[in-house]
Amino acid sequence: MASAASALYAFWLRPRLLTWGASEEEAAGTYPGDDLVPDATSTSTMATTLPAPPEEVWAWLAQMGDDRGGWYSWDRLDRHGEPSADRLVPEWQGLSEGQRLLATRDGRAWFTVALLEPNRTLVLRSDLELPSGHSFDMPTVAPPRAYLDGIWAFHLRSAPGGGTRLVVRTRGRSRPRGITKPFDLLMGEPAHFIMQVRQFQNLRARVGAGA
Repeated sequence: MASAASALYAFWLRPRLLTWGASEEEAAGTYPGDDLVPDATSTSTMATTLPAPPEEVWAWLAQMGDDRGGWYSWDRLDRHGEPSADRLVPEWQGLSEGQRLLATRDGRAWFTVALLEPNRTLVLRSDLELPSGHSFDMPTVAPPRAYLDGIWAFHLRSAPGGGTRLVVRTRGRSRPRGITKPFDLLMGEPAHFIMQVRQFQNLRARVGAGA
């Protein structure tokens, strides 16, 4: 029974979690920022259509960050229960490559804006030392013995009817694989699915209210 369940997850459920909402073409496509993690050991491509043009969706993405507008996901899990922003704040709209977006309240973990094309592409990079979960900056700093390195990338394209097709690509690599691979399969990938779907839902509500 256990082996049948494992096979069902590996060959049927897991591929659907990793490509939720994405077309075959979107899932197979190449996107800006993919080359930042050339030897990825895990990847996902999820997508949704939002009822607002790219520039309006971009405004919500541009103000992400724990010390800014939040992440629009399950706030109890990634913001200690503090709600993500439900309005656009002008002082949070500026982004630049190399900028840090805090991921934790204590400032020990962050995303770095690795690639930026307003209204079209936002690639965030995260390099974490394990098991502490503290950030470091690769490739300027040599990776520690155990680490997680990856990107969380948002790609916006105009959709029919004035909407936006939002494709979110993740690519990651981690070491040592003997320890991190089981974690990726059992916790990392399912957690990303849960959080990303929630973000899609909350973004849809926010841009829909604006429309």
